Amino acid sequence: MDKLKIKLINKSHHPAPAYATHEAAGMDVRAFLPEGPVTLRPMQRALIPTGLYMQLPAGYECQIRPRSGLALNHGISIANSPGTVDADYRGEIGIILINLGENDFVVNDGDRICQMVIKQYSHVEWIPVNELDRTVREDGAFGHTGTN
Repeated sequence: MDKLKIKLINKSHHPAPAYATHEAAGMDVRAFLPEGPVTLRPMQRALIPTGLYMQLPAGYECQIRPRSGLALNHGISIANSPGTVDADYRGEIGIILINLGENDFVVNDGDRICQMVIKQYSHVEWIPVNELDRTVREDGAFGHTGTN
């Protein structure tokens, strides 16, 4: 498994994002709410600060993904899931939480609110053409392959 070194400024009083297990792909990220908790009413969204600033290497992005337990148990998700932090961004990482559940949800300082995954990416060079290679599927869309 590769280890990628990334510069991190942590202005919160919480630990840096960390893997919960040895084989985990995502790191838990905590809310930094020194002014107090934030209550999300059903269908409400809010930008939750983390106190984290990073310098990603060129060719890498940081993906912000929902935590499965929050999604299943409370309907809490990431409004722009997955969120992307670009390599040239240097501001604080903020998490856009949304409450898709039926009840109010309180986000407290230090709560684990999302997963962070660092991924390598490629830039695309478009090749204009008049037709595409043929496939068995062709233009079969949603539900085309059936349910069984």
